[in-house]
Amino acid sequence: MDQSTIRNFSIIAHIDHGKSTLADRLLQATGTISERDMQEQVLDDMELEREKGVTIKASAVLMHYQARDGITYQLNLIDTPGHVDFTYEVSRALIACEGAILVVDATQGIEAQTLANLYLALEHDLEIVPVVNKIDLPSARPAEVAQEIEDLVGIDAADMLPVSAKEGTGVEALLEAIVARVPPPSGDPRAPLRALIFDSHYDAYKGVVAYVRVVDGALDTGKAIRLLATERQVEPLELGFFRPQMVPGERLLTGQVGYIATGFKTIRNVQVGDTLTLAEAVGVSPLPGYQPIKPMVFAGLYPTEGEDYTLLKDALEKLQLNDASLIYEPETSQALGFGFRAGFLGLFHMEIIQERLEREYGLEILATAPSVAYQVTTRDNRVVTIDSPAQLPDEATIESISEPWMRISIFTPATYIGPVMEMTTKRRAEFGQMEYLDEQRVRLEYLMPLSEMIVDFYDQLKSTTRGYASLDYHFDGYRQGDLVKLDVLVNNQPVDALSIIVHRDQAYYRGQRLVTRLKEAIPRQLFTVPIQAAVGKRVISRANVKALRKDVLAKCYGGDVTRKRKLLEKQKKGKRRMKMVGSVEVPQEAFMTVLKLGED
Repeated sequence: MDQSTIRNFSIIAHIDHGKSTLADRLLQATGTISERDMQEQVLDDMELEREKGVTIKASAVLMHYQARDGITYQLNLIDTPGHVDFTYEVSRALIACEGAILVVDATQGIEAQTLANLYLALEHDLEIVPVVNKIDLPSARPAEVAQEIEDLVGIDAADMLPVSAKEGTGVEALLEAIVARVPPPSGDPRAPLRALIFDSHYDAYKGVVAYVRVVDGALDTGKAIRLLATERQVEPLELGFFRPQMVPGERLLTGQVGYIATGFKTIRNVQVGDTLTLAEAVGVSPLPGYQPIKPMVFAGLYPTEGEDYTLLKDALEKLQLNDASLIYEPETSQALGFGFRAGFLGLFHMEIIQERLEREYGLEILATAPSVAYQVTTRDNRVVTIDSPAQLPDEATIESISEPWMRISIFTPATYIGPVMEMTTKRRAEFGQMEYLDEQRVRLEYLMPLSEMIVDFYDQLKSTTRGYASLDYHFDGYRQGDLVKLDVLVNNQPVDALSIIVHRDQAYYRGQRLVTRLKEAIPRQLFTVPIQAAVGKRVISRANVKALRKDVLAKCYGGDVTRKRKLLEKQKKGKRRMKMVGSVEVPQEAFMTVLKLGED
């Protein structure tokens, strides 16, 4: 295969703009998948992806296409997610490419993630092939959307390709544009092997399978390889290509995308972003790799059955191999026992990880309330970063607490400007600027604390704008705030897993709602159970779960009142004794109440 006939490209777009459907049409047009094996969203092979209708993992596939010039080209497509929580997946995929197809919905126009992913592609100097999709819909405005892209991004409207991924219109023209506009890979075939690991997964039979883009040189079967970061050497069990299933091959050449089954059984040996070379090669410099990811949201993950702790540890290790943006470390809770403190890119990412642990590994887990990473300055001028309320130092030693703020962009129809502004202001957001994209649509920019965004901001934004608004955000910096730790005491015992860090102005309101919700969630005992919310030593809200009472006077028919009093006193003493020795089991629903506080 001549290097000049290879094209590596990615598909980038906002969520639901038709990336996966367009990938299906490209696979059909190139004959990569037969009509018999064809199904909708063929690259979204994860059960969760099909159920939720979103791409979660970037998928690679090799296609062969005979162009009008009679030359057969090798097209390596990497389909990427569109949701804001999976931007890291997109950035990893783009490094393995020379071009990107920018898909924009002809009915909705440019959305938040369209711009975010486009800027990512431009940062990597990729050739952009713009596509206006869904031209078959009655409400499509391809000419207006093409002009919108030209005005905002500067890509000539005449270069836009009108496509209907659903009906297959314009797919042939798109394939010709990929061949003509996307440059071939520029690596040196005579240099020592250098291949970038851009993704990986664990296979029970083949060990760790690394997804690679060969930058320089070539790799043949039977040749031993070395990983530069870990200095581990191994002879691969198998190498090959994605079509889209893994198909074994003899050789990976310069510029090609494929996989290497390493046979490693320990997951830490292969790292995403590492450079792979031949074992005998000396003096090989590593490729730039990736920026280390910074998680934004943290939560505790605990097995509901204590003996499942090791199973949860193994499951997290295997998931981390397939999802480099997940980080975790062991932690202990008085209420929940042994578990892990995990970091996620956002709440949707956390939800996906939780569901994958439950479905793919058969684990029943309990997630604590999500938190963000705070920077605490102590009175002796030390700066401590904490990602759990339980780690907060004693109140007397704290000088100040800083929280992360995000710069957010909201794209919304102009009719919803008022409700969106009201909703963001309630969450301590600071207005930045407003820009009209056209007569109907507007972009609003805000600075907002991440802690106000993580629970239900996205859902509320969607319901406020009837689903029309879109959101993009990135980290802006840390800012000092008047923050306090809100503790929850059940039966006078603090439950560390229910603690949250809140702004002082919201402490009373959040504490009151939390206590009310917990009163409904905690079952009645044979003694009265007090539930309290406290800031430091000061209790700001309290409610009692009433005791279950046995009617000890049921057998007393009339008679002396002193006998009744004796029985009641005896019952009261028993309850007092029980309260001293009895423990209250906090059910899973109680931990979920903290998550649902923002839904009223």
